[in-house]
Amino acid sequence: MSSSSSPARGSGVHVCSTGTCGLSKPARVGSWILQLIAAAILAQTLFFKFTGAEEARFIFSTLGVEPWGRWAAGASELLAVALLLIPRTVTLGAGLSVAVMIGAIGAHLGPLGISVKDDGGLLFGLAIVVLVCAAAVLVLRRATVLRLVRDPRGVLFGH
Repeated sequence: MSSSSSPARGSGVHVCSTGTCGLSKPARVGSWILQLIAAAILAQTLFFKFTGAEEARFIFSTLGVEPWGRWAAGASELLAVALLLIPRTVTLGAGLSVAVMIGAIGAHLGPLGISVKDDGGLLFGLAIVVLVCAAAVLVLRRATVLRLVRDPRGVLFGH
């Protein structure tokens, strides 16, 4: 075992303090590129959600959840951004991003429509990009995902 990893106490699960156990350098770099793309897209929408921009109010009013749904979506996306940027919590951030984007895509395929307020489908396209990036991160870090499922405390806290 390398110096950055240790077995979880009593679990027999291999824990890596950086969350990148078993990833080659190209896979780590690829994961970080995907994480940064997803985080950047999610982060740039936060201003609109938290300030109550007209388009955000329209979206969440159409869904019947304005303002609470807008605030909850913004808080979830803010949390996802933070988790995507912290090495130990990347898989949680990617998983949360996938879940939130499935909801966003579902809203676009339902009551919102692909194009919202004549945006040409931009928001829908960005949701697809985030979903693909986050899902790819989960695939690249599948060993960590499996360890997280088996021993969440060990992976997250090094126990």
